[in-house]
Amino acid sequence: MIKTIGACKSSLARATREIRSFKTFAFAAVSDFQSTASIAPSSRHLACAMLEGLPIASARTVVELGAGTGAITRVLLEKLPRHATLLAFEINPELVNCMKESFSDPRLVLLNTGAENLGHELRRRGYRRVDAVVSSLSLRFMPDDRQRILLETLDPFMDERSVFTQYQYVYGLRFENGKAQRHSSLPFLSQYFDSIQCRTIWRNLPPARVFTCLRKVHQSRRLPVVADRNPRKRGSLAREHA
Repeated sequence: MIKTIGACKSSLARATREIRSFKTFAFAAVSDFQSTASIAPSSRHLACAMLEGLPIASARTVVELGAGTGAITRVLLEKLPRHATLLAFEINPELVNCMKESFSDPRLVLLNTGAENLGHELRRRGYRRVDAVVSSLSLRFMPDDRQRILLETLDPFMDERSVFTQYQYVYGLRFENGKAQRHSSLPFLSQYFDSIQCRTIWRNLPPARVFTCLRKVHQSRRLPVVADRNPRKRGSLAREHA
């Protein structure tokens, strides 16, 4: 009986947390869809898929980009060892406040700043290497030069053992010159990683493709960064959702 009551309380607390998280995320999406780029937090199925292939058991330093309300953060903290550190970047202050209310884990370092500041934030905390990067940033909403800046900012902190995971929604639409076009992150990621595994997660809203990327490509094989000639496109790196 006591166990049943405890289980009910746990389920109720989890449901309450998920409803609050959904409301907070929905408000953020309505307020700034360009940054949030989604209508709902990631499902647990997507979160678990994003962690497959990561060196979780031995990880010491993990970076999460676009933490949102913490759907992927929660699964990361469940699986990371006690000595690990998770640095979660989230630019929206309302979502950061939501995460502060939801998490008290000492392994979690919440950073209310954009992913473009990643290098500065890691260096000033003394980090020189990361084991894994879990990204919910929306590459389809970024100009090409901003995508390259992101990966080249990460480059000094990743070695042959580091793993990068990214997802995009299966519809993969990208608006260019006022027209909707099909977009895939795979060609861009292939410029930076030798090995990329893809899988589709249907149990998510909307369904998403997960890219697990290993083994960095040598810099001489990469395309150069081209300056953004449209100042209206500049700004923070967009996020799909988390």
